Amino acid sequence: NVDSGGWVVTCPETSPQPRVYFQTPAGTTEEPETPVRKQGRVTVKYDRKELRKRLNLEEWIIDQLTDLYDCEEEAIPELEIDVDELLDMPSDVERAARVKDLLVDCFKPTEDFVSELLDKIRGMQKLSTPQKK
Repeated sequence: NVDSGGWVVTCPETSPQPRVYFQTPAGTTEEPETPVRKQGRVTVKYDRKELRKRLNLEEWIIDQLTDLYDCEEEAIPELEIDVDELLDMPSDVERAARVKDLLVDCFKPTEDFVSELLDKIRGMQKLSTPQKK
């Protein structure tokens, strides 16, 4: 067994293919940037880097909202910032207006959050797929 920062690779003589098991060390949520040979359905359909960017963006949004609403993640008011919806909008002015509408009940200033969010989504790809009917 070889432990390389959270990944345990075992190569038993009876198995032609090495097996990779992911182990999350206690107290950490960071995944090492280790290439994986076989990708799951989701990562084949979408670029792994785009998924990572989206996950990082969502974590950043949650952190910002907990600061803006001065509360824990579980207590953030029910609001959905749909990145794909924002990406569909033709201009940053409309995107900013949409996000400000969502944050209407926030008492802290939201301008910095809105402008940083728009900077972060610039150049991102949409991840949503057409809904099956």
